[in-house]
Amino acid sequence: MKRNRSDKQDSALEATFVELLSRHQGILSKVVRTYSYETEDRKDLEQDICLQLWKAYPSYDPSRPFTTWMYRIALNVAISNLRKAKGTDCQLLSLDDQVTVRSGHRTVADDHRMILEQILRGLGELDRALMVLYLDDLSYREISEVLGISETNVATKINRLKQQIRSQVSDKD
Repeated sequence: MKRNRSDKQDSALEATFVELLSRHQGILSKVVRTYSYETEDRKDLEQDICLQLWKAYPSYDPSRPFTTWMYRIALNVAISNLRKAKGTDCQLLSLDDQVTVRSGHRTVADDHRMILEQILRGLGELDRALMVLYLDDLSYREISEVLGISETNVATKINRLKQQIRSQVSDKD
């Protein structure tokens, strides 16, 4: 079988990919934490995302931001996995969160994080992705590129979601 690239080129491609993935591990962690509830599910989703990123990497255009490309693939994989699991019984809190709650060693920051995670999990798939990107300080332009919607639509949706979240948070106080 004839190969298009040499082993040296394959090694360089793999090294570059691993370095980029390591540099942007936070994106992977945020998406996995937002779309998975149990520790084992999180590990599986992380592996699925990494696999899809690797499969798609040869088609990545280095002239475009890696983070935008990575977010798009990671969110698509996470949303697809969530859709597949819709019929299963999911808990709102991860096992780690449940242990923290039961042990009584919670801080105000833990409470706020748990409330935010519960609110995010209650959002629809697109809205959840939108808020993850917004909370990661992506510009409206970057969010629109990742999600494939207009910047105006991004701004409108974010304002509505912020109002909705404020309302939910004030109801919990």
